[in-house]
Amino acid sequence: GIAAPAMHPACRPVRLVGRSSSFTSIRAIADTVAKRHCTVMILGETGTGKEMIARYIHTRSDRANKPFIPVDCSAISETLFESQMFGHVAGAFTGAVRESLGFIRAAHGGTLFLDEIGELPLLLQAKLLRVLQERCVVPVGEAHPQPVDIRLVVATHRDLAAMVRAGTFRQDLYYRLNIITTTLPPLRERTDDIVALAEHFLSV
Repeated sequence: GIAAPAMHPACRPVRLVGRSSSFTSIRAIADTVAKRHCTVMILGETGTGKEMIARYIHTRSDRANKPFIPVDCSAISETLFESQMFGHVAGAFTGAVRESLGFIRAAHGGTLFLDEIGELPLLLQAKLLRVLQERCVVPVGEAHPQPVDIRLVVATHRDLAAMVRAGTFRQDLYYRLNIITTTLPPLRERTDDIVALAEHFLSV
């Protein structure tokens, strides 16, 4: 069976290390959007620290004492998407020996971080869009929708606008996600931060 997602405790405070102008600007944006409840999209190459920025936004928000639930969209099974994301009741299908909250309900009151959102197939994008529109989920095996209160932060290394033009990413979902967008530059483009990062890692 599929176990219920672990109820992640509130994130510990996250320290953003960097003194370059580009990184200072990113930190300022994160501080500003943390105080709002809008969706945030974080772009950048793999390894630029997108999840760290998402955690920083969460810890600086009024949801800091609620769960932060990270989900790797590239690892979600198409056949089990609804169970993994929306949860299920015991006995909903073979192997469902106990109830599962699912990632979305596990994040209730807190932040849901969808990493690599660009990897979701079109069919799953439609299901996610419905949740964002209605702010509720229907667990597998349940008849009634369950309301959810989540702050959504998404990240991707892909060019979603280009994917929309190519027809591989839903335009309506893109507009739902593209509220506030920030792009993290790779370290090779902010060499001023190398010394600060080295000092930080040597001190921990």
